[in-house]
Amino acid sequence: MLNITNNRIDTFLKMGQFKSTAVFNQQKHYQVIRKIIWGFVILLILFLFLPWTQNINGTGSVTTLKPNQRPQTIHTAIAGRIEKWYVQEGDFVKKGDTILFISEIKEDYLDPNLIENTGKQVKAKENAVQSYADKVIALEDQMGAIQNEKNLKLRQAQNKLKQAYLKIQSDSIDFEASKTQLKIANTQYNRSINLNKEGLKPMTDVEEKRLKLQETEAKIITEENKYITSKNEVLNATMELNRIRAEYAEKNAKASSDKQTALSVQFDTEAQVNKLKNQYSNYQIRNGMYYITAPQDGYVNRALQSGIGETLKEGTPVVSIMPFKYDIAVETYIEPMDFPLINNGEKVRVWFDGWPTIVFSGWPDMSYGTFGGVIVAKENFISENGKYRVLIAPDPKDKKWPSQLSIGAGTQSLALLNDVPIWFEIWRTLNGFPPNFYQPTTKINSEK
Repeated sequence: MLNITNNRIDTFLKMGQFKSTAVFNQQKHYQVIRKIIWGFVILLILFLFLPWTQNINGTGSVTTLKPNQRPQTIHTAIAGRIEKWYVQEGDFVKKGDTILFISEIKEDYLDPNLIENTGKQVKAKENAVQSYADKVIALEDQMGAIQNEKNLKLRQAQNKLKQAYLKIQSDSIDFEASKTQLKIANTQYNRSINLNKEGLKPMTDVEEKRLKLQETEAKIITEENKYITSKNEVLNATMELNRIRAEYAEKNAKASSDKQTALSVQFDTEAQVNKLKNQYSNYQIRNGMYYITAPQDGYVNRALQSGIGETLKEGTPVVSIMPFKYDIAVETYIEPMDFPLINNGEKVRVWFDGWPTIVFSGWPDMSYGTFGGVIVAKENFISENGKYRVLIAPDPKDKKWPSQLSIGAGTQSLALLNDVPIWFEIWRTLNGFPPNFYQPTTKINSEK
């Protein structure tokens, strides 16, 4: 095995023959310098093993936590012309205070009595609807009267038909009786002739029997004629019954048609009434849009339109307002490489422009002028500046943020990650590696 002590240079050379060696051996302060250098090297090595908190840097600005608390722009809902300003920049306004008054410029709404005239149209159409409703009721009553009259006429015709049938029966009986009488008269006449031939009956009796036979023959013709007439009356009564049904069916159909026509016009008029009511409501709402009011308490930041008589289109921004009450927050932007390392609920250190700050990014406990924050939201889509946006709220367990902060002030932030040795952080930075990836441990609370 090689002995290291035998490889020392002073075993091969006489160090005293060199001037530099002699100087260092004779001067004691050079020995002190050597001890200092060795001490510095040892301290440097120890320093490399000190803990270092990995972090993610971000730059951003002060904003508000809730969207409805951020500066907003008020737009015109309708087109108009500026007539009067009620505020100036910097004024404090309450919810509902009038900011601006505009007048109408569209020809469809220039009538000063537009709402009143529309209301009269609505009343007229409503009266027309009532008139058609009354007409429908009258037609229904008419249809009822027609039905009642039809029933009476049908009963009357049916009675006539029954009478005709009864008359047929009576005439048919009389006709059959006449036939029997004719047979009897004919028999009596023949018997009288025979008896007259035998001398038992006088000629006058024969003449009487002949006259009676002729009368019976004439009577049977009359009875047959009456029987045929009765049949015709039955036919006429049946035709009258059918005529009555057809006549009143036509009347009922006409009344029903008139009713449906009235209902159709009534429904159409009701649709026009609803349309007019819609227009009437729209006109009333539009009148309220001439006065542009404050949506919430706040300060007038800037008038985006100016002057008197200037015309505006629908949706034109006219003034911006900063809400009076708001919850402060910070929006910061981080590199895409650091985005997977950020999670909601993580702790962040924030410092603001204009506040004295001493920051040691790896030793947050030694920093001065920083404030605690908690990540409450992060965007999953990259912003226009090529970074991801993260929203930070004040940490309730840390000191309060300055009350003098204004919206839009510049900020810087440090998201704190793992604790690693300094040498590891230097090695990671030189190689361009991201900080250690880890998932925060969260406690699941099962209580409701």
